[in-house]
Amino acid sequence: MTTAAGSSPGVARRTKLVATIGPASVGLVGELVAAGLDVARINLSHGSAEEHHRSADAVRAAAIAAGRTVAILVDLPGPKLRLGELGPGPIELTPGAVFTLTGPSGQATPSALPLGDAAVLRRLQRGDRILLADGAVELRVVGDDDITTTVEVVRGGTVRTRQGVSVPAERLAADVLGAADESHIGHLLELRPDFVGQSFVRSADDVQKLRSRLPPDVRIVAKIETRPAVEDIADILEVADAIMVARGDLGVELPFEQVPMVQKQLVRAALAAGRPSIVATQMLESMIDASAPTRAEASDVANAVLDGADAVMLSGETAVGRWPVEALQAAASISAVADDYDLPTRPPDVTAAFEHHPDARAVAQAAVALADADEDVVGVACFTRSGRTARLLSALRPRVPVVAFTPQAAIARALTLHRGIRPVVLDVDAADPGAVSVAVNAALAAGASEWELTASDAVVLVQTSVDGGPNTIDVLRP
Repeated sequence: MTTAAGSSPGVARRTKLVATIGPASVGLVGELVAAGLDVARINLSHGSAEEHHRSADAVRAAAIAAGRTVAILVDLPGPKLRLGELGPGPIELTPGAVFTLTGPSGQATPSALPLGDAAVLRRLQRGDRILLADGAVELRVVGDDDITTTVEVVRGGTVRTRQGVSVPAERLAADVLGAADESHIGHLLELRPDFVGQSFVRSADDVQKLRSRLPPDVRIVAKIETRPAVEDIADILEVADAIMVARGDLGVELPFEQVPMVQKQLVRAALAAGRPSIVATQMLESMIDASAPTRAEASDVANAVLDGADAVMLSGETAVGRWPVEALQAAASISAVADDYDLPTRPPDVTAAFEHHPDARAVAQAAVALADADEDVVGVACFTRSGRTARLLSALRPRVPVVAFTPQAAIARALTLHRGIRPVVLDVDAADPGAVSVAVNAALAAGASEWELTASDAVVLVQTSVDGGPNTIDVLRP
C-alpha cells in the first residue's frame, strides 16, 4: 500500500502543492517530495528535451523512494509572440513616442520595431493594448495599414531581441493555439504526464481540440490567462479536468486591479463545477532570492486557500530560485494553517456538477455531513475505480481528509490535484466486492498507527457497488 501523504489524516494541510522542476530543483526532488510535493510541473517553455526527461525521471524515482503518489503536470507553451531581431543591445522606449511595428523581416530603427509574426499585424485594431517585456512596457495601437501598425508608447522601458509580446487574445488566429503546440505533442507524450497544462486557452473548443490528441487517461488543466477564457469559463469547466488561474499572463491581459477579483470568480466557478483549481504565479516570488516569504506573500497563499482553491503552485521559486525546498515548506505551512481555519468555502450548488449520479451524490453528501458532525471522525474513506467517488467527496469539502483507495496507480495520481484527497493504491481485484471490502477494512486497520488513529477516533467509510456508485456508509473505529 502506497500513500500520497507523508503524514496522517489528522495533519491540517489539505490544499495540494504544485511546484515547477527546473535547474534549481532537479537535484532536490527527493527533498521536495519529503516537504509535501503533490504535483511536479515540467514547463516545456524552458529547458531542453533531455532536461525535461531528467526531471520526469527524478520525480518518479523520488516518489517511489518515498512511498508517495506524486503526479506530473507538463505545461505546453502555447502561442507566444516575440519581437524580432533588434540588434546587439537593448532599445529604450520613451513615453509618448510613436513608431511602427513591422513584420519579422523588417529592420529595427529608431522609428520601427520588427514583430516575429506579421499576420497578427493585420488583426490589430485601433485602441488595442500591446505589452512588451512581461508587461513592463505598454503600447497602444493608433493606426494601421495591414502591413505595419502604428503604436504610441504609454509606459516606457527597455526592450531586447526576442522578448515576449502580448496582444489581446481575440487578435490571435483561430488555429494558432493548435499550431503552436503541434510540435510539442510527441515530446509531451514521451514524458508520460498525468496532467497537461494548456496555455492561452480561449474557449471550450480549444480544450476539445487538445483532448483529441491525448490519451484518455491524461487530464487537461486549462490555464485561464486570457479575457475570452474568463468570459467562457462555464463552458471551459464543462470540458477541462481542472483550471489554473495563471495570474502572470492574466495580469497582462487584464488591468492588474481586476486580477484579484477574477481569481475569486474563477475559483468559485471551479468549486461549483466540481473541478479542481490551481492558483499560480508569484505566490512566493521573493523566495527566488530570500529564504523566507514576505508577509504579503503569506497572505496571498492563505487567501487562495480561503477562496477555496484546491492547489497553489510555485514557479520560479522552485525552478530557478535559491531556496526551492524552503519555498515549498513555506507554502505547505501557510496552507496548513489556512486549511485549519473554518470558513464556508463549500458552494451550495456544488453537487449540480454531479447531477447525472444522484445516488452517488446523496450518499456522498450523507457521508460528509456525518464526518462534519462527529468530532471523533478523522477521515472519510472510499474505494474508487474511476476516481469519481473521491472527486465528489472532495468537491463537498469535508472538514477531514478523504482517503481514496484505488487499484490503479494512474487513478491515484489523477487524484493528487484534488483538495484533501490522499490516494492509496490497493492491490485488490476490483471486480470482487467481498475482496474489496476485506482489503479496505484491513488497510484502514493497518493504517491506524500511520494515520495516528486512537481508540476514540473514527473513519466514515463509503462503500462502492460493482458499477462504481457508492451505496453504503459505515463508521469504523479502530
